[in-house]
Amino acid sequence: MMQEFSVPKTRLIPLTEWPKYHPWPTVNGLRHLVFHSRIKKFDYVIKRVSNRVLIDEQAFFRWSGRGHNQNPPDKNIR
Repeated sequence: MMQEFSVPKTRLIPLTEWPKYHPWPTVNGLRHLVFHSRIKKFDYVIKRVSNRVLIDEQAFFRWSGRGHNQNPPDKNIR
């Protein structure tokens, strides 16, 4: 009996090629998110392969739908 494996249905898009598929966000906006990926909770959206940064398309849209694109409140402000 052969075991079947499901392949994830997502696309990994190189950061610089994102505008070929989607008008938003811009490449500079994505670079900002990658730079601040821990703060913005964007780290599970990006995959680093050698010197390339790939964006998991499905993970990006899940992330953007959760409102993580806003700055979290500063915990030091009282």
